[in-house]
Amino acid sequence: MTSNRNVILYIAMSLDGYIAKPNDDLSFLSMVQQEGEDFGYTDFVNSVDTVIMGRKTYDWVMTQVPEFPHNDKATYIITRTEKPNIGTIHFYSGDLKDLILELKSKQGKNIFVDGGAEIVNELLKENLIDEFIISIIPVMLGEGTKLFNDGRPELKLKLISAESFDKGLTQLHYKRAGNIII
Repeated sequence: MTSNRNVILYIAMSLDGYIAKPNDDLSFLSMVQQEGEDFGYTDFVNSVDTVIMGRKTYDWVMTQVPEFPHNDKATYIITRTEKPNIGTIHFYSGDLKDLILELKSKQGKNIFVDGGAEIVNELLKENLIDEFIISIIPVMLGEGTKLFNDGRPELKLKLISAESFDKGLTQLHYKRAGNIII
């Protein structure tokens, strides 16, 4: 029996498609911060029980907060180096596709893909992302880490919602519209 768990990418990027400036600098994200506005993040996080995150993203998060923010969720840090688990945090060095298929075969809430770009692009090549919630930050960075790389299959999407916020952030929510176009 398969579950109805969706793999959802929830991420922010510049208008020109970068999720970080050179040297993994995310300072541009602060330009849209607004007191009392989380752009739907709390509701989204409550809809998931599993987090997939690259090791570099995890390392950056841990420089920003005193405690990992998703301790109440099963978290898989995708890494090339085996490390012991820390509570609900699993350092996973196996095949990413196998992990996603195993997680989707179990009952549960949705699965949050929190970056980074290497993880996103590997999942796109395998057609394993079901939904995309992308917040567009009103800046063009010109260089850095691109969210989407070339060399992936075409993927048709259906727009679920588009919302704009006072500070210029626009959030787009898409679902996969069907199979990969070959």
